[in-house]
Parts: sequence; structure tokens; C-alpha cells
Amino acid sequence: MAKTNTIKIKQIGSPIRRPESQKKILIGLGLGKMHRVVELQDTPEVRGAIAKLPHMVQVID
Repeated sequence: MAKTNTIKIKQIGSPIRRPESQKKILIGLGLGKMHRVVELQDTPEVRGAIAKLPHMVQVID
């Protein structure tokens, strides 16, 4: 069975005073509270969402 690639993402920025679209991207990634960590599959869609929020999320090795 093949192992799927995953990526860990940590929220480092607050969604307060951010545009609604950025808040929706955070919710779509499974984030929303500070310092929450989620593990998602490493897909182009997830990478694109991360690229739109470089000031609010951090990729953890």
C-alpha cells in the first residue's frame, strides 16, 4: 500500500481584521484558532491555499 504525502500546517496569525475570503480559506484548511495544527494531504489545492495566506500559516516539517 502506497503512503500518501501529508503536510502539517500551523496557524500563526489571527483572522481578526482580515478579509472574509481569508477567513474562509482558513476554515477550509481546518484552522480558525491560533496555534492550531492540522495535517492535510499535500495537493496543489492545499498548496495554493497556503500560498494565499503566507502571513497567517506556517508549514511544519
